Amino acid sequence: MSEAFVIHTGKVAPLDHENIDTDAIIPKQFLKRIERMGYGQFLFHEWREQPGFVLNDPEYKDASILLTRKNFGCGSSREHAPWALTDFGFKVILAPSFADIFYNNSFKNGLLPIVLEESLIDRLFKNASEKPGYKLTVDLQEQKISDSDGVFAFFEIEAYRKELLIEGLDEIGTTLKDVEKLLEFEKQHRIFYSMV
Repeated sequence: MSEAFVIHTGKVAPLDHENIDTDAIIPKQFLKRIERMGYGQFLFHEWREQPGFVLNDPEYKDASILLTRKNFGCGSSREHAPWALTDFGFKVILAPSFADIFYNNSFKNGLLPIVLEESLIDRLFKNASEKPGYKLTVDLQEQKISDSDGVFAFFEIEAYRKELLIEGLDEIGTTLKDVEKLLEFEKQHRIFYSMV
């Protein structure tokens, strides 16, 4: 289970690259653990060794919204990628498109990937570069993003995924909501299990 997500206002970190693969997000040499925590320190490890990388800038130290370009999260299916992003502090990723597996893994780990028109992404990059401390508000209930300067847009999300994020549940958490019914079912059907 993760933290419930309804409305979030956060600083935007602009990562102006296309086709960012999961090996760039969290390099393979750090995939030695199965816990979800502790990967944030290795997020974009190789890129963070380069001077000028956006997440090295103290301006974006506490950013919680990542703004990026198309096909974010391509490459291998490692679930560690959304783990590293959430452990670093990101709650939302805005992009024109995402790789399918990364997109699905994000929802399962409490990270909200939002697909926006490329023209709006361009406008947000411009705002983030021109306005230090640029922030956006993401209202999941109303499915909209906005800022204090007039940016306003709606986004699409599947109803089931929206419900899980608002309730702070993953698929296991959803099953556990009905644990009493499951136990009662097993109690009534115990005879079938005893024959196995």
